[in-house]
Amino acid sequence: MKVVVVESPSKAKTINKYLGAGYEVLASFGHIRDLPAKDGSVDPDQDFKMLWEIDPQSQKRVNDIARAVKGADTLILATDPDREGEAISWHVLEALNEKKALKGQTIQRVVFNAITKQSVTEAMKKPREIDTALVDAYLARRALDYLVGFTLSPVLWRKLPGARSAGRVQSVALRLVCDRELEIEKFVAREYWSILAKLKTPRGDEFDARLVGADGQKFQRLDIGTGVQATDLKNMLEGASFTVTSVEAKPARRNPPPPFTTSTMQQEASRKLGFAPAITMRLAQRLYEGTDIGGETVGLITYMRTDGIDMAPEAITDIRSMIGKNYGKEYVPGSPRTYQNKSKNAQEAHEAVRPTSASRTPQEVARYVDKDQARLYELIWNRAVASQMESAELERTTVDIVAKNGARVAELRASGQVVKFDGFLTLYQEGQDEASDDDESKRLPAMSEKDALAKLAIEADQHFTEPPPRFSEAALVKRMEELGIGRPSTYASILQVLQDRGYVRIDKKRLIPEDKGRVVVGFLESFFHKYVEYDFTASLEEQLDKVSNNEIAWKKVLSDFWTDFIGAVNEIKEIRITQVLDALNDLLEPHIFPARADGAPVRQCPQCGNGQLSLKVGRFGAFIGCSNYPECNYTRQMTPGAASAQATRVLGQDPETGLDVTIRGGRFGTYLQLGEEIKAPKRKKGEKKDPDAPEPQKPKRASLPKGISADDVTLEQALAVLSLPREVGISPEDGQPILAGVGRFGPYVKHDKTYASLEEGDDVLTIGLNRAMHLIADKIANPKKGRRFGPAPGKTLGEHPDKGGPIVVKSGRFGPYVSNNGVNATLPADKTPDTLTLDEAIVLLDARAAALGNSPRGAKKPAKQAAPKKAATKADTAEDKPAVTAKAPAARKKPAAKAPAKPKKPAGKTNKKVTAAE
Repeated sequence: MKVVVVESPSKAKTINKYLGAGYEVLASFGHIRDLPAKDGSVDPDQDFKMLWEIDPQSQKRVNDIARAVKGADTLILATDPDREGEAISWHVLEALNEKKALKGQTIQRVVFNAITKQSVTEAMKKPREIDTALVDAYLARRALDYLVGFTLSPVLWRKLPGARSAGRVQSVALRLVCDRELEIEKFVAREYWSILAKLKTPRGDEFDARLVGADGQKFQRLDIGTGVQATDLKNMLEGASFTVTSVEAKPARRNPPPPFTTSTMQQEASRKLGFAPAITMRLAQRLYEGTDIGGETVGLITYMRTDGIDMAPEAITDIRSMIGKNYGKEYVPGSPRTYQNKSKNAQEAHEAVRPTSASRTPQEVARYVDKDQARLYELIWNRAVASQMESAELERTTVDIVAKNGARVAELRASGQVVKFDGFLTLYQEGQDEASDDDESKRLPAMSEKDALAKLAIEADQHFTEPPPRFSEAALVKRMEELGIGRPSTYASILQVLQDRGYVRIDKKRLIPEDKGRVVVGFLESFFHKYVEYDFTASLEEQLDKVSNNEIAWKKVLSDFWTDFIGAVNEIKEIRITQVLDALNDLLEPHIFPARADGAPVRQCPQCGNGQLSLKVGRFGAFIGCSNYPECNYTRQMTPGAASAQATRVLGQDPETGLDVTIRGGRFGTYLQLGEEIKAPKRKKGEKKDPDAPEPQKPKRASLPKGISADDVTLEQALAVLSLPREVGISPEDGQPILAGVGRFGPYVKHDKTYASLEEGDDVLTIGLNRAMHLIADKIANPKKGRRFGPAPGKTLGEHPDKGGPIVVKSGRFGPYVSNNGVNATLPADKTPDTLTLDEAIVLLDARAAALGNSPRGAKKPAKQAAPKKAATKADTAEDKPAVTAKAPAARKKPAAKAPAKPKKPAGKTNKKVTAAE
């Protein structure tokens, strides 16, 4: 009997079918050991000794494997063919050795790049030993990430309350996003003009030509910088004659892109399919592990974590054969295409991501997999097949035109492109990050030299330069790869962690840094600049790659890094919080102190006029406050735009009362108010009420309903909300009014004593009588509808493919969340229980499980043993110590003294709280 160990149960099931009798295939369910989430799991003073632990769930897997191995003669470790897969095999072997479960069994390591019967059976014939260099590279990365996280994060918590964590690569990726935002904020728009002539050929065909020069001067994009200059050139062209001076047609070839690596797959899936990198990897994992087709379970793509761009010779032969049959011989190049990776850090020795069989078309596969898997498979299939197709043949035409008006001469140019032979473009065209205004793809009409052209119109358009765009997920992955930051297997998890930590948010597919993320990056740039430098991070990645190539010892890399790093950490411990805030004020000034409309100094307090605004930190993060506190209590959020939402804004006057209608920010959100509050004047003790004093008055207030933006609310909408509850109509049954309003539990309609909540799509301001009566009748027929007796069961999305158990989306006290086996993950703001897919839920749960297992804050703390109580003496006072509360033990009472002259308090110490100042 031979025992085979793989990562996932679905992979185990498929391989078990391939191998048949004589083999037992078991799943480890990923990593079975990890570093405990506590300080000391990696000890630099003990030659970087690492302490591993097996959680209870993984212990069951180890026990199952140990029982199976007991009666076997061979243990085959068949985990994924990369660094993480090598590490999982090593962990399994180490755990079995610790249990003393191995007694003479043969240990083999096999790898395969695709889960097909041929690949698996061929791999079984070529066993090897565990690659210690790959394991060392894993250990080095894991130790580095642990040491940075557990050393730097506590510094953040002390110096920047509200900060979550810092990571070796995560922080550098966050810096990329924040640096781009700073570029945008510092950007100053520049005016420029473009001039376009609409012309017609002698044959009557119309086309456009751009002005590229005049009066002996060549124009670049920004050279026409004023309206005066543009008007002068436009007037000159209005009276000019136009003649073709040259027509040049050049043949061109466009070669196909190489097949996918991990990062290019993530980029294209983001651009073309709208998938987040984490979703792309989850879908690719399922395609790799395979599905049942015609009674046989087969893997549909090769291993998806790779930066290789070559393909196996047999795969290339298969693809070329398919191209000839399906598209024609003219689409097959004379010789197979080969690709060379230009990435300086490419080091994985795996194939590109490709279909396991080119004959398995997307149309066929779509019948056996879900919609999103089918879309990703089609993208992979198209890219791999196109990479072996003939080049596209193009003809690029450039027409130069001269315009003469008296002594003045101008030059214009028109360009276009014609596809003579589509080649690979018949199947695939690479996506672009940004929309292009290039007119190269336009086709020009036939023209000849010296043709006279008729003028139809001259257009002069004003433009302004735009700041660089925010990163999309695809663009950030591409930039990280260009800089050599991170590796194929880490991009998706890095982006997910940044969102989970609340450091960035995604809006319209763009990454926007949150205030807490900018503060963290500002802190790291100011005091740990070396460790968020792009070159330093890339250099460290290269050293780790050398470890995997057996060129350098992994502990030397750790030692060199740790010596400088711990020195920098020790230095920052001595820096006061005020120094940190001063540095952040300077670094983040364009963001937190933008130019004011009234021209006043940007840091002058708008409330007292004397104090200086400064960044401050509190329990829940950073905010802006006045230096004159407590005399001046002015505060606002970091982002000025967010602060403006909190400010009072007058929308207009109520036509009936003449009172101001204002929109304001409060503790519980944005609200509307009619008039101002009149408070009763304070009276001294014994002073009589002034009969002429105005009567106290509470203004009418109403919360801003969901769906109405604070920036877009109108006076009419505000008055309508303030007038609630409103009468919708009269019930025809009993003549009583039906009202609509907003209450403690949201918008409702009411008849007599029956309240019915409005449903999705209903508007409290416009709901009609028929709809209101329907909701009330439904509530009467179902009185328990909307009432909660215990938690709702939630909606089951499916089973977790790796960890088992149902995945359920539920509504909770703090919003909707998804749950599996005791792990709960909050839904992001752009997702609802109705739109959340199974794959998205799995990504959220896996990220949450990883955070709970690896984060110091998320880890479950062991139960503390009761310590002997000790009387508090004197509070420790230090600026960077967290508040600590100690309670002195109750003193033992002494007998009262006989016939005391005065009543005395019992002798001894009284209980009191001693608090250390922060």
